[in-house]
Amino acid sequence: MKRHDLMQKLGQEKLVAVIRGSNEEEVMQIVDAVQKGGIHLLEITFTIPRAQEIIAKLAEKYADDGEVVIGAGTVLDVTTARLAISAGAKFVVSPHFDKEIMKLCNSYGIPVFPGATTVKDMLECLRYGAEVIKLFPGDTFGPTAIKSFKGPLPQAEFMPTGGVSIDNLSDWLDNGAFAVGTGSSLTKGAKTGDFAQVTKEAARFVEAVRAYDKK
Repeated sequence: MKRHDLMQKLGQEKLVAVIRGSNEEEVMQIVDAVQKGGIHLLEITFTIPRAQEIIAKLAEKYADDGEVVIGAGTVLDVTTARLAISAGAKFVVSPHFDKEIMKLCNSYGIPVFPGATTVKDMLECLRYGAEVIKLFPGDTFGPTAIKSFKGPLPQAEFMPTGGVSIDNLSDWLDNGAFAVGTGSSLTKGAKTGDFAQVTKEAARFVEAVRAYDKK
């Protein structure tokens, strides 16, 4: 999927599932459950052991799938970014701004969503070509922060992650979020092995976005 198409898909679907897990088997089950519920943009975090191997397997599994997009999250340095891209990640998410990560991803045409919490850092993200800025942790700031940041930076697009739930999703979108990242609220059922619950929660998020778009 080309960069433009991925960004268009993100803007339409508005949901990125942040996937964490203790091992490959659990991650694969979570991914299965989430995509069955209708969330197609999946961020596999590098907090997972051997994350690059899991990304590679998922990239191969969904290579011919026109809907599911595998990305990499918690990318802390340019070495990890290179591993993610080599494994087949179609987008990269960082909790911070790193110009070397930005330059590498731009060189390969891979969308990168760097984290920032100040106007100064957000401006640096924009200067290095960030199409979406990750606002993390979202629950520290609250939905109205996006509207405030868009005051001096109306051209910036934001993806809050951390504390995003069904209950506050519409508040984030009302305040100008381009998309949201959701992790623990979405995948909490996996902690008890209830992957059917993960699928149900994913479907609830998808339905909430559809209902919002119809308003």
